[in-house]
Amino acid sequence: MFYQLYELNHAALAPFRAAADLMRMAYANPLNPVSHTVVGRTMAASLEVFERSTRRYGKPEFGLNETTIDGKTVSVHEKIAWSRPFCNLIHFERSLPSGHGQDPRFLIVAPMSGHYATLLRGTVEALLPSADVYITDWMDARMVPVTEGNFDLEDYIDYVIEMLHHLGRDTHVIAVCQPSVPVLAAAAIMEDARDPLVPSSMTLMGGPIDTRINPTAVNQLAKQKPLEWFQDNVVMNVPWPQPGFMRPVYPGFLQLSGFMSMNLDRHMIAHKDFFMHLVKNDGEPAEKHRDFYDEYLAVMDLTAEFYLQTVDMVFMKHALPKGELMHRGNRVDPTAIRNVALLTVEGENDDISGVGQTQAAHTICINIPDHMRMHYLQPDVGHYGVFNGSRFRREIVPRILAFAKQHARSGKAVVKQVIKGGKSA
Repeated sequence: MFYQLYELNHAALAPFRAAADLMRMAYANPLNPVSHTVVGRTMAASLEVFERSTRRYGKPEFGLNETTIDGKTVSVHEKIAWSRPFCNLIHFERSLPSGHGQDPRFLIVAPMSGHYATLLRGTVEALLPSADVYITDWMDARMVPVTEGNFDLEDYIDYVIEMLHHLGRDTHVIAVCQPSVPVLAAAAIMEDARDPLVPSSMTLMGGPIDTRINPTAVNQLAKQKPLEWFQDNVVMNVPWPQPGFMRPVYPGFLQLSGFMSMNLDRHMIAHKDFFMHLVKNDGEPAEKHRDFYDEYLAVMDLTAEFYLQTVDMVFMKHALPKGELMHRGNRVDPTAIRNVALLTVEGENDDISGVGQTQAAHTICINIPDHMRMHYLQPDVGHYGVFNGSRFRREIVPRILAFAKQHARSGKAVVKQVIKGGKSA
């Protein structure tokens, strides 16, 4: 009933939210003399904070319409390259300048952990000038009818394998955070089956390969409660009239509550500062606040079976590093990986996936040759900085591109040596 009460409360606030937005526009209208006073700006700021605090944030747009290649600005078009009930594969198709050679093809596997794939907008944007980019656009589970069946961790692995088959030979895969486990599992399954379309390289970034190493608050929470507690307390059925009516899910608003509570003081200060910037008519910081929270507060539901299986296998039983992860009745064997180059990236201040958790992939993938593996620890960044921000663009992206080009299977390897500064695992 909790999900239904949440929906009812949201619906009940709708007329008040609409009225607040109407009044805000009246107080902020430059034709209104009051808008040029502190009183008018204070009223407009109060109304905007109320409206933004009570709205439901929809799925953001990538908004990547152009990029720069060889010093020229070219257009970028989003196209759905592959589709299944729980995921679309988005291709950022670039209008390449004449004479431009073939760039490495990347499959970015976005996390299905609450936020939409647009959280990786900066990741895609940084790669576009030098790469042919595809990204997984996971569906909000409450928008998928129950007639489409279930979706669990094994289905996730199957989706990754299907996408790699669709993209074909010499694809490089990047897993950001949560997908590190299913991506590594997919590579192991494909190698075990001697699949010729196995990725040329996989880059695992801030992922929970082995959460026994430097456990964070997120990891410890999963160990403090039995799986039944999560089943009883955070799994709910999607309410009517959503398309996924009666589908068991881990609701996005509960995930958001957990995200916010981890740094509640920081979010409260941010909203206070946002209010003061509006009152002072300081537009640029206020717009940055809007941009960040429009993305941060947009959340999606996860299928209950995927969420519970991930908590159980990844965070409670540590099945992958212990060699106990199963897929369709067969054990996933990371030692089968021999032909996929492995790059792991971690952030020094990561409070979601502790330092060493992603690097553990090198320990369990023992048969990857030394010259096909590399680990990089980025100083002075947290979890978000591993895949976004200035240090990501300046320090991490060049290493990812160099590593992919060095281990390409088709064409000439443009880069003979990984950028200096990387550390071999």
